[in-house]
Amino acid sequence: MNTPDTTTEAHANTRPSAADDLPDYAPIPRPALGPALNEQGYYVGRVERNLYWVTDGTYQSAFLTTTDGVVLLDAPPTIGHNIQRAVDEIASANGVSNRVAHLVYSHHHADHAGASSLFNGDIARIGHEETRNLLLRDDDPARPAPEETFGDRRTLEIGGQRIELVWHGANHSPDNIFIHLPDHDTLMLVDIVNPGWAPVYQSNLTEDVQGYIEATDTALGYPWKHFIGGHMGRLGTRDDIAVHQQYMDDIVASSRTALDTVDPTPYFVKYGENTWAAVRGYLDAVTATAATPVIEKYTGVLASADVFTASTTFHVMQSLRLDLGYGSQVHP
Repeated sequence: MNTPDTTTEAHANTRPSAADDLPDYAPIPRPALGPALNEQGYYVGRVERNLYWVTDGTYQSAFLTTTDGVVLLDAPPTIGHNIQRAVDEIASANGVSNRVAHLVYSHHHADHAGASSLFNGDIARIGHEETRNLLLRDDDPARPAPEETFGDRRTLEIGGQRIELVWHGANHSPDNIFIHLPDHDTLMLVDIVNPGWAPVYQSNLTEDVQGYIEATDTALGYPWKHFIGGHMGRLGTRDDIAVHQQYMDDIVASSRTALDTVDPTPYFVKYGENTWAAVRGYLDAVTATAATPVIEKYTGVLASADVFTASTTFHVMQSLRLDLGYGSQVHP
């Protein structure tokens, strides 16, 4: 039986050895890119009414201006002090307060909350109860734990503005929540969909693959027009979610086919007692077989589909095996 060419990088286990060994990748589709950054390295724009978003081209934050001060949604450290600069810019232009009085955590990860300690003093920190537990465990001074927590859902009424916080179960992380702003036609759901882009390593470094896949169905069940995904340089649309869903569905289907068709025998024959080498050879082959048609389909559609699809395919394929039991046979 012919075996697949495993020279294709299967799950990001291969790294270039030096700068002059760096690979070339496909051009970025222009619709994936957002607005130009200013001289300070950020862009701030209106989402709708008094809801604004901030990006450095890779990470995103958002904020509401209210009569009770600013409500900040996430504080990524890569944007850092530019968050307050963006708030100051909007407050100055609109004649409203620039005081950040409330901070809502989407989840506990440092890349989205690591600048939260910049906002001190009389500020209400709000997050899921598991976000508090994890931040207390991690004991990171840059990420003070939220004092105000909730379990399944909580509706905030701040300065006449409504924000619905809902936990639908584990997805990217155990505590990642849906932040719905119904009066602003907006959903903020971080680390699930990167509008215009493929997920980064292993389904956006997700801890629960099945929850991650299901999260987009839940997202589309909400009424919204604007999507804040926490990453990259532009806002998202419902069409972006649909493209991401199809991409993930294609990875699932291709992984199932590869698990059904790639023969493990040659790898175990070749490596003999070195069982882990055999396992790696087989799983790399399954991943390469599954990822190749998906990469071909989405290159030019999703930015960096050629960079990270193999990694996400390995992650999804392993979830099929370990979480769903697909391809698992009981010894006779």
